[in-house]
Amino acid sequence: MNMNEFSISVNFKLILSILSLTLITLTKIDAKHIIGGEVVYKCVKRDTIRKEVTYLVTFTMYRDSRSGGAQFDSPVNFGIYRGLGLSWSHVRTISGIPIESISDIDIVTNNPCILVPVNVGVQKGVYKFEITLPIIAQNYFISYQRCCRNETILNLNDPGGTGAAFTTEITVEAQKSCNNSPTFKNFPPVIICVNRPIDFDHSASDVDGDSLAYEFCAPLTAGGTDGATTVGDPESCTGVTPNPASCLPPYDQVSFRTPGFTFNAPMGGNPIININPRTGVIGGSPNILGQYVVGVCVKEYRNGKLIGTLRRDFQFNVTTCEVAVTADVKASTKTMTEYTINSCGEFTINFINLSTDIKYIENYYWEFDIKGKKEIQTTRNATVTFPGLGSYSAVMILNKDLPGLAECSDTATITINLYPDIKANYEFAYDTCVAGPVSFMDRSVSGAGPIQKWFWDFGEGKSSMKDPLFEFESPGIKKVRLISQDVNLCQDTSIQNINYFPVPAAIIIEPNTFTGCQPASIFFDNLSTPIDSSYTFEWDFGDGNKGDKLSPTNIYTDVGIYTVNLILTSPIGCKTQKTWENLIKIVPSPTAGFSFTPEKPDLYNNTVSFIDESINATSYLWTFDRLGISLFKNPSYTFKDTGNFVISQIVLHPSGCSDTAQVTLAIFPVVKFFVPNAFTPNNDGLNDDFIPKGSFLGVRYYSFTIWNRWGDKVFSTDEYTNGWNGQRNNTGETAQPGVYAYLIEYVDPLGEKKKLKGQCTLIR
Repeated sequence: MNMNEFSISVNFKLILSILSLTLITLTKIDAKHIIGGEVVYKCVKRDTIRKEVTYLVTFTMYRDSRSGGAQFDSPVNFGIYRGLGLSWSHVRTISGIPIESISDIDIVTNNPCILVPVNVGVQKGVYKFEITLPIIAQNYFISYQRCCRNETILNLNDPGGTGAAFTTEITVEAQKSCNNSPTFKNFPPVIICVNRPIDFDHSASDVDGDSLAYEFCAPLTAGGTDGATTVGDPESCTGVTPNPASCLPPYDQVSFRTPGFTFNAPMGGNPIININPRTGVIGGSPNILGQYVVGVCVKEYRNGKLIGTLRRDFQFNVTTCEVAVTADVKASTKTMTEYTINSCGEFTINFINLSTDIKYIENYYWEFDIKGKKEIQTTRNATVTFPGLGSYSAVMILNKDLPGLAECSDTATITINLYPDIKANYEFAYDTCVAGPVSFMDRSVSGAGPIQKWFWDFGEGKSSMKDPLFEFESPGIKKVRLISQDVNLCQDTSIQNINYFPVPAAIIIEPNTFTGCQPASIFFDNLSTPIDSSYTFEWDFGDGNKGDKLSPTNIYTDVGIYTVNLILTSPIGCKTQKTWENLIKIVPSPTAGFSFTPEKPDLYNNTVSFIDESINATSYLWTFDRLGISLFKNPSYTFKDTGNFVISQIVLHPSGCSDTAQVTLAIFPVVKFFVPNAFTPNNDGLNDDFIPKGSFLGVRYYSFTIWNRWGDKVFSTDEYTNGWNGQRNNTGETAQPGVYAYLIEYVDPLGEKKKLKGQCTLIR
């Protein structure tokens, strides 16, 4: 058959302008977006005279709108083929078919109380065209080929490199009878909740009344990612968009990951999901999280003969769905659905409802079994007065008897235990003035019998004894808590305050030293317990000085042996005192001191003599910074360099006490120079420049200027190595012979500003 044997017309109902990203710029990564599709056809008319039939072909494609992959292609190319079985030939490529509509698919779980993930989105794109074909003794095959699917698909090998072929086959019988393909009634659920039943009606309708049978089948694959990035690449059938003229059917089936997944068990698990061959209902409860490609084939029979097959493949997302309605009640203990409320001595119980999410809850139902009599309440919270001690049962049901929303209901089973009252109490006894343990005596009672457990909290420690002894480490108002518990685990709490301000059983102090060098600063660390700053302290240090601090410091100025006394009074008036005889000994100390000559040494006068001026010293240690040491009484030291040097004198008394004197000695560089009174700039190599001569070491600032008799500056420099060569400002203009004034300003190493003025004679 040649190309003139049929004609084609394309009707565009609605052309949408979509993204500027076209097939020509699609990359390997952008292509990964396909999650399913199907192709159906409708017979528009049959011309028995011309022996041809016209079909409206509708291709529906589904993409993942949240994956960041490519948008829908527009325009697209369809391949038309003829043949039978495994032998097909290309008839024509239908080019330039634009997308007609794009719409978002609602994510429906058939349950308003199931919250679905927010990262799942599906869009549907629809393409349509009409085609007129000669009626022939072979089948027609229409296909669209495209790569690629989502990389996250669990049941395929290399899903990111697996493409899709969406096809329909028009058989000889379908051509002759102007047949219409079946069409699916419903869109598959985007979200399937793990471990929840699917029960999805995936059936199709057929306007011709043909018999339909359903089965899982393998989706088809076409295209790939091996460098073909433009539309209609004639060189590769494994590019992103294979050329229909070069890439003929039949197409390969997708490769399922084995073991575990097949086209018949596309979601794996045990038991597997199934499709009813007569009704098309998909049933079962998937129990493995993931994304799965599922293929469904609808076989169309007329008079017992197969005349066509409708194929759809789609990506199912099996995920954990959050139940929006959860029954919850404030209780003593709880499990997933069972709650226990214990009340000790109180028969009126307020039931606090913690159920969520309130916006999904339409009604509340409380049912209490009180000695065989039911009491029902329908408010969110409930209050019930029970007749006496015992155990009672109740249920709280959310959204009871809402039609068609069994999943929106949840139930809490409640057990109420009413126990006898318990009263915690205790007594205590202690010596208020002398520090020691406090004796606690339990006085708790319970209607259920003897107290079983005690939980004491003293603030500074804990105990589980019935009648404990506890000694506090610090004074103060002590808040002591007792929690008593009976055989029914009922508890009560008693809190009492104890004014604990005793004086220490023993006063303990620790001076930082017992023997000090005059003058001595002695710190008395008061280690007595229990005391704090709220107590009164009367210190007598034995030298006439007094103190009132908890841990004071006293400065002893005179040599001698001193007795120390302390009177200690608590905030409630308890007193104690102690005397430490001959506790502190103060021994004589020397007094360090020295002078030196010369007073302002420099590099030209750098040997310094040090003269001892200490008092009561018998030994000496001199340190000349890090340069050297001496044990002489009156040493001398020669400094080799300039700078600031720390000189220390440490002197020792026969008592073992020492003293230190320290000064910082500056060794200055010397600034010495003279200025000639004439020069002869004749380039004879002798006296050609007028420049100061001498030492400028240590100069911080320097300025040298020359002025003529009219007050004009003819030369200036800030470098002491530069002199005047007899030119006016180094311009090459020769200055006239005569007398010129000079001015030298500088800052010496001591930071003092200096000026030197004079005259010089320029001789030529």
